[in-house]
Amino acid sequence: MSIDTETARRVAKLARIAVADDALPALASEFNAILGFIEQLNEVDVDGVEPMTSVTPQRLMRRADVVTDGNQQAAVLKNAPDAREGFFAVPKVVE
Repeated sequence: MSIDTETARRVAKLARIAVADDALPALASEFNAILGFIEQLNEVDVDGVEPMTSVTPQRLMRRADVVTDGNQQAAVLKNAPDAREGFFAVPKVVE
């Protein structure tokens, strides 16, 4: 796939980037270099290779998956302009 200057102009417009007309050939060349690198990456055989989340082997800490109320009702309602009986109080909007 090759990017010409008109396609580079369209991509710049879609990205809301102001690019001068004399800079469009350089931008198209950069796009082509990026796409060429992606094509090189597509040629790499990755069958049997597990995805990595980090370059160092590590195990993520896990917590128990239990449902709680968070025990922070008072802290949450502390900044409410109006709270009643443990809930946010709002004005009635439907009559």
